[in-house]
Amino acid sequence: MLLTVDKQNTHQFTLAGYSQTLEAQVGNTPLLRLYKTAVAHSLAPGVELYAKAEWFNPGGSVKDRAALNIIRAAEAGGQLRPGMTLLDSTSGNTGIAYAMLGAARGYRVQLTVPANASPERLAILRAYGAELLLTDPLEGSDGALVEARRLAAEDPTLFYADQYNNPANWQAHYLTTACEIWQQTDGRITHFVAGLGTSGTFVGTARRLKELNPAVACVAAQPDSPFNGLEGWKHMPSAIRPGIYDEALADWNVTTRTEEAYAMARFLAREEGLFVGISSAAAVSAALQVARELDSGVVVTVLPDSGFKYLSERFWNEA
Repeated sequence: MLLTVDKQNTHQFTLAGYSQTLEAQVGNTPLLRLYKTAVAHSLAPGVELYAKAEWFNPGGSVKDRAALNIIRAAEAGGQLRPGMTLLDSTSGNTGIAYAMLGAARGYRVQLTVPANASPERLAILRAYGAELLLTDPLEGSDGALVEARRLAAEDPTLFYADQYNNPANWQAHYLTTACEIWQQTDGRITHFVAGLGTSGTFVGTARRLKELNPAVACVAAQPDSPFNGLEGWKHMPSAIRPGIYDEALADWNVTTRTEEAYAMARFLAREEGLFVGISSAAAVSAALQVARELDSGVVVTVLPDSGFKYLSERFWNEA
């Protein structure tokens, strides 16, 4: 288990002679201030709203962080060796990160994916050479998870990355995302808001931020019902609970409606110039719920990816 804390809050993956590798480009993403969003939604003048632009990672999403740390931890522990195949379930972004890093490091990648994943995500996965097993779309990410577990049980020669239960997932954010946010806000962050999927982003970032300042309020966001269009997010009461999820880290929880996220995605594209994915828009909606209740504060959320993997979604053409 690779868990070490750099007392200077520097990036875990910044190593001598490492800056020109693909892996070195993971992390250190920009923190954007959402000025127009704050004004349009009548936030108090003393409230600052920020979002981490995770599509600047080489694989285009926040999942590059977890995938890289999972692979590095498995290599260090001897579970992943040259010639092996990496297996996991994914709704798209983690799979893209695995496929990208697998190609770079010489591993075959086998993924179980809900059949209703966006065509753009499936095309990217195939471009990287990943082997895809499409699962029942009505079962969502849980159906893909069950199928990955079955395949892992049948073939012990596979390395089952198991992102929902692998501590290297949340540790990636403990070691990088939280420290970056702390540095980029000069330690002024008062509220952290993130959506729950595997829960790795929320758990790792919240855990470290609370160590840096116990007064930071950490808010977990999820869909408002089991049947939703927030790809990558989990409705925890009705889903298979990730083993890494620690609900005690949340000071409170908020929910987001699919329609609200769609409207926010259009707003961010047309007013802020930010073309973001559905989960990113949902995260901003959740952060606004928190920010509206404040007279002052620094609210930070995470934008998991851009909108380019969602171009086939019809909502973009709505008014």
